[in-house]
Amino acid sequence: MAIKTKPTRIVVVGAGAVGATTAYTLFLRSRAAEIVLIDTNVRKANGEVLDMQHGLPFVGCSRIWVGTYQDCADADIVIVTAGVAQRPGETRQQLLVRNVRIIRDVVGQLRSCNFQGILLVATNPVDVLSYVANQEANLPTGHVIGSGTVLDSARFRFLLGSELDVDPRSVHAHIIGEHGDTEVPVWSTANVVGTLIDLTAEKRRRVALQTRKAAYEIIESKGYTSYAIALALDRICTAILYDEHAVLNVSTLLHEYRGISDVYMGVPCVVGASGVEKVIDLPLSVWEQTAFEASARELRARIQEALAVAK
Repeated sequence: MAIKTKPTRIVVVGAGAVGATTAYTLFLRSRAAEIVLIDTNVRKANGEVLDMQHGLPFVGCSRIWVGTYQDCADADIVIVTAGVAQRPGETRQQLLVRNVRIIRDVVGQLRSCNFQGILLVATNPVDVLSYVANQEANLPTGHVIGSGTVLDSARFRFLLGSELDVDPRSVHAHIIGEHGDTEVPVWSTANVVGTLIDLTAEKRRRVALQTRKAAYEIIESKGYTSYAIALALDRICTAILYDEHAVLNVSTLLHEYRGISDVYMGVPCVVGASGVEKVIDLPLSVWEQTAFEASARELRARIQEALAVAK
């Protein structure tokens, strides 16, 4: 007798620009057999899902529906995008007070339905909120992941590819630290097929600034970011669902990582079916180490603020 296996399920919490685009990306790529969208604005979620369902004859065979937190009980991955959107000119950290309580409520709902899968946080400020989620979730630490600097690293690689006139997929370069203003470009190991990237100081400064300011530019232009972050979240989900052991710069809780502990930051991690399986010690120059430590100090301060808000 054949053993019936549970269909793969991804739940997206939040039907705003990021959540809806992420659900659509997962749906378009048939990333999971079941995709569920949850939002307090059920009418909005219904509209997004109905629009996708009408495209089923053109794509794969994923089922998608508007659900409740009870649908999270059997989910492989829950992606949290719910939160107040970043306003033009507003930093990610300014979102903190408004979004901590939302994350705590979502995680409380997941505890109530005994969710045991991977919790992937995308709501900003993502590093701080991932720390809060880990404190609240009653899950193994490796199961609570922030989207980290996966997107920042992709932006960095795109800009370097444009500067060097090569395919960005051939550029190997990392942004680590905060997903935000204190992020650190790792120039010392940036390379194209093993050849270190040699740019002038001015070009490096310009590329780093464009990478750091990319989200602000997009938000000023269209009000929100959505496409690239949805692709980044899909990439993380793929690594989890297919147990790829892929190296991605997700945000995870650090313990004596280059002298830094008790803070969520984006660093190269091996990501597979059990979430973050290993953290890779990336060699850093003196300047990069100093900047990384400064980023950690900033995030620790914001974490303490978040914990105070959460009381």
